[in-house]
Amino acid sequence: MTDARITRVAGAIAEASPLPGVALYELVEVGKRRLLGEVIRIDGDVATIQVFEETSGLALEESVRRTGSSLTTQLGPGLLGSILDGLGRPLEGLADRSGDFIAPGTALPILDQEARWSFSPMVSEGSDVSGGDVLGVVEERPGIIHRVLVPPELSGRVAEIHGGEYRVSDTVATLEDGTALSLSHEWAIRERRPMGRRLPGDRPFITGQRVFDLLFPVVEGGSVAVPGGFGTGKTVIEQSLAKYAKADIVVYIGCGERGNEMAEVLHDFGRLTDPETGRSIMDRTILIVNTSNMPVAARDASVYLGMTIAEYYRDMGYHVAILADSLSRWAEALREIAARLQEMPGEEGYPTYLGNRMSRLYERAGRVESLGAPARSGAVTFISAISPPGGDFSEPVTQASLRVVGGLWALDARLAHQRQFPAVDWDTSYSLYTEDSAPWFAEHGGSDWAELRTETVRLLQRDRELREIAGLVGVDALEDDDRLVLEGARVAREFLIGQNAFHPHDAFSSVKKTYQLARLLWELMRVGKEALASGVELERLDLAAVRGAFGAVKTAHPDALESSVAEAERVISEMEVER
Repeated sequence: MTDARITRVAGAIAEASPLPGVALYELVEVGKRRLLGEVIRIDGDVATIQVFEETSGLALEESVRRTGSSLTTQLGPGLLGSILDGLGRPLEGLADRSGDFIAPGTALPILDQEARWSFSPMVSEGSDVSGGDVLGVVEERPGIIHRVLVPPELSGRVAEIHGGEYRVSDTVATLEDGTALSLSHEWAIRERRPMGRRLPGDRPFITGQRVFDLLFPVVEGGSVAVPGGFGTGKTVIEQSLAKYAKADIVVYIGCGERGNEMAEVLHDFGRLTDPETGRSIMDRTILIVNTSNMPVAARDASVYLGMTIAEYYRDMGYHVAILADSLSRWAEALREIAARLQEMPGEEGYPTYLGNRMSRLYERAGRVESLGAPARSGAVTFISAISPPGGDFSEPVTQASLRVVGGLWALDARLAHQRQFPAVDWDTSYSLYTEDSAPWFAEHGGSDWAELRTETVRLLQRDRELREIAGLVGVDALEDDDRLVLEGARVAREFLIGQNAFHPHDAFSSVKKTYQLARLLWELMRVGKEALASGVELERLDLAAVRGAFGAVKTAHPDALESSVAEAERVISEMEVER
């Protein structure tokens, strides 16, 4: 290892020389406190270093030491339930060592090195194995099997393998060439994990949010951008998805968010239970916390760390949802680092390579056939919140995302102020996965699912047109047919699209409930149009009773859904009243 000296410090950026032979993205230790840093530029024997920790107090001529490796993380059993910082250090362990604030230079492994796991081999001595093969299994959490994988770069014949109780770094198998295999292995977080082949996305990612599942679905392995100005509910949506969406594993990245918001996340996740298993939701969740007061360089690393962990569980055959809140803060970290490097700025000061970096990140999502045997497939679904200043979707981060994502869930401040949740603008939002997911929804929801979706979108679009007209001439000046559209759209907004994130039976909506509400809406429109066509005035329709019936379906316990739907059908069929 060659020692070098610091020659320049500018915020999170330091320069050191001489560092002959240093590699790009090599990890180094900076200064007396051994701060972690990463080489991001090489000019002769001068290396520019991105320091992942607070550089206050760092002095010129302090030493810089090479490590010979890039920024890696240890992958193995014990990740589930973890609460990590952007560098993969467990926050609970950091709190025990340094208190409420992370002391510079504190190093902790991501996995508990002393915890013991019961390992059951899946291959026998004399078996040929290669990268991605399942070596054996460990029950990481109740009901969640951790498949111990052969590192992608290794292959050979098993000379020795034994089941039993092991720590994550203990040798559980040995190849004939002497290579030792353990329950864990290291992986560089900026490097995409290899796969067998990509698979088409044809199974929807069930979010439990009716506006997404019905109108703007996403498939397992898809990518979605969720832009919205301040107060539009981005964080609430991301947290709702993390809590209730149908994913085997959830990786939640709080990237540059306020400390009080992340404290709320930690508090909520610690006491929530999975409605299907009855166990803590943390059993299937990994939280990566990088608050706004943490160094910006670690913010950059946090997203790659989360993606690497997601790919690791994908390789086991799981569907992983990775939720980043927010990607704008990640981009701001790139902008600050680029400014310190005195790079030529692009639009709004962001580096010119912003689009390239975002594309490479989004494209790590996907549904794949995993390497190795036995055959298995997994998926990484990437949903990223974006915080455009002033809600301006023309800003660079949003536009760079739209070039590569398959879906847009655009949040509207006006709808948020009207207390609609989720505040999704159905005119701006879109999904490229609608056709791919339609057969599944037709099978598991209803054969007319696609038709109901199309008609709902048309109703909402017509509603917006009519409300603009009504704003000029008044509602009473409209024809009864148009007023019925307004009433139907109101039902759609309040009971079909709108959800209560705090109601125990409305925070998550099953595909069955979503379908029934959409079907009831069109039953209402059909009966209403027939009544108006027969000469009945709109005022003779008991729409208040109808809204009450929809409200009962919306908040119905799963066991009472059928009876609530039957009652709503009765109310709709009998809504004409005598005057």
